[in-house]
Amino acid sequence: MDRLDNTIRPYAWGSPTAIPQLLGVEPTGEPQAEMWMGAHPGAPSRTERGTLVEVIDADPEKELGPAAVARFGPRLPFLLKILAAGAPLSLQVHPDLAQAQQGYADEERRGIPVDAPHRNYKDANHKPELICALTAFDGLCGFRAPLEAAGLLDNLGVDSLKPYVDLLHAHPEDAALREVLTAILTADREEMSRTVEEAAAACTRIGGVYAPYADIAHHYPGDPGVIAAMLLNHVRLQPGEALYLGAGVPHAYLNGLGVEIMANSDNVLRCGLTPKHVDVPELLRIVRFHAADPGVLRPEAAPDGEEVYETPIDEFRLSRYVLPEAGTTHDLTRPTPQILLCTAGTVRVGEHALTPGASVFVPAGEKAEVSGTGTLFRATVIA
Repeated sequence: MDRLDNTIRPYAWGSPTAIPQLLGVEPTGEPQAEMWMGAHPGAPSRTERGTLVEVIDADPEKELGPAAVARFGPRLPFLLKILAAGAPLSLQVHPDLAQAQQGYADEERRGIPVDAPHRNYKDANHKPELICALTAFDGLCGFRAPLEAAGLLDNLGVDSLKPYVDLLHAHPEDAALREVLTAILTADREEMSRTVEEAAAACTRIGGVYAPYADIAHHYPGDPGVIAAMLLNHVRLQPGEALYLGAGVPHAYLNGLGVEIMANSDNVLRCGLTPKHVDVPELLRIVRFHAADPGVLRPEAAPDGEEVYETPIDEFRLSRYVLPEAGTTHDLTRPTPQILLCTAGTVRVGEHALTPGASVFVPAGEKAEVSGTGTLFRATVIA
């Protein structure tokens, strides 16, 4: 197995302190948003044998196992991250597999460079994802019931929001949500900026359930995404709780530290809270206008102390082991590739002693015996 040396991405929304505190190192003063573990070409993990991309490319069936290669091709199908949000991320959705394949092929046919700022599809893959909280973690996930969203907006007492309130009382509900989001994203920018300013002042004054939106407006003054965010469920995860984000579900992470896993893709369509490109027609094609409870996940017990976060896709499977005392050994050997990540205590995996933030790549079928005291996350696939 290979100990991983992982890249930390310094996105502007990242916390300057959360990842350094987990790793037990001094902060640099700069934001540290994500630590990537995997074989994504943008920032592959490094090993003594080369980058993880190079290791897998040299012998895909040995590293990934025949079943995973047959199912997903000769690449690691997931990307594991530690995510540290110090400010809200952009409000966004991800396409399903068919939409991603169609969108990628269309942009390739039109000759749009992959690194063009107005490009929507960087690859032909979908990007379902799961975030598991290591600290209290705030996010937005999926649409509120339209009448609940209408009440939230109406109570602000902002006259320019009343047309949206009226639309949210219309039927059917999915059409009401579509009309309101469309109206918000296509409104005159100056008029919307004034509306957001008034709404932000009211959120600050009222506080309580409005406090998250006041904070969003502080980071993104005048952005239409502030109003769009109020259409969504606000969720606060406690450590160990998780959210699964499927295709077409609008979401944003607001604050906190977590372990994130996703299909190995970079396809994002943005709704707001960003200076980046917002393709409104394509966004409206991808969003699923369905009001639902966000569905907080808690791990389900499996044999040998494993706790599994169940999701409806096969590109990744995330679980954890909470090891209360030394002296007990768990055999984690699997016929599929694994990344094992320590987030608390000291956990020994084979010859490697892992402290918080340390990780190893375990090739398919390689012996993986685990012992120690702490918390270990296990990322693999179902093949």
